[in-house]
Amino acid sequence: MLTLYWLLVAVMVIGIIGAVVPMIPGMSLIAIAIFIWGAVKGFSSVTIVLPLAIVLLVVSLGIDFLATYYGAKQAGVSKWGQLGAVLGLVIGILGLLPALPVGGPILGILIGPMLGAIVGEFLYRRDLKVAAKAALGIVVGSVVGNLIQGLLAIVTVAVFLWTTLPSVG
Repeated sequence: MLTLYWLLVAVMVIGIIGAVVPMIPGMSLIAIAIFIWGAVKGFSSVTIVLPLAIVLLVVSLGIDFLATYYGAKQAGVSKWGQLGAVLGLVIGILGLLPALPVGGPILGILIGPMLGAIVGEFLYRRDLKVAAKAALGIVVGSVVGNLIQGLLAIVTVAVFLWTTLPSVG
């Protein structure tokens, strides 16, 4: 039982990393690990932390969207720039960037939206400086969102440890 507990905590640490780093599951991985502990040990052992993990999973999805949107809005990104960022993300994950020898899909997730926003904004406004500012706004918003998600993930794991560690023998 002790080995399973620490294995699940290790999975949760990967979830913390995933809350900040693209392409690694974050809060969902933490919630699944907590659910597994509850299934094995009894759901009464996770009555506080499992609902918290589920709520924070939903909140983190909203934060990801809102932070990116707010960053884009602050930078004055047009609908063209937003569409470019979304297409850049899809192309970055599925398109040419995964074929790169270093970075692959992670590099695609980081660079794709930025390049897409630049292209979309440039097509709309024909001003490279404005397009670069728009891309920077999207990237900053996304990074801030990821940092907030990381904080939520740390809080969830800390509550899990605080509520369950005393009962692990």
